[in-house]
Amino acid sequence: MPLTGLDLSSGARAGLTAFLAGVARSVAASNVTINFLLPGTFETERLQSNMAGVAKNRGISIEQARNERMASVPAKRFGTPDEFGAACAFLCSAQAGYITGQNLLIDGGVFPGAI
Repeated sequence: MPLTGLDLSSGARAGLTAFLAGVARSVAASNVTINFLLPGTFETERLQSNMAGVAKNRGISIEQARNERMASVPAKRFGTPDEFGAACAFLCSAQAGYITGQNLLIDGGVFPGAI
């Protein structure tokens, strides 16, 4: 979803996703599938760095910053790189051959929409 302060990034991501959705449909008959992984907050070095910056800017502990961010995720945890990899591996597998031009949202339930 679009994020305040990341307007250019949000616009670019939306445009790229729409463009590639069209490409995905144009190559599907050639047995090519293109899908999109839309990750939420995953336990990565980037997240750790971000949490350190938030903690410093707000004058709180890194643990408090992490706990506050984690509380905003309905699953009450961050995703793991292994979970992201498993989703990617599935979309690249023969079992997902009939899935094309789709967005797979992996965010622990943060996005409030149903579709």
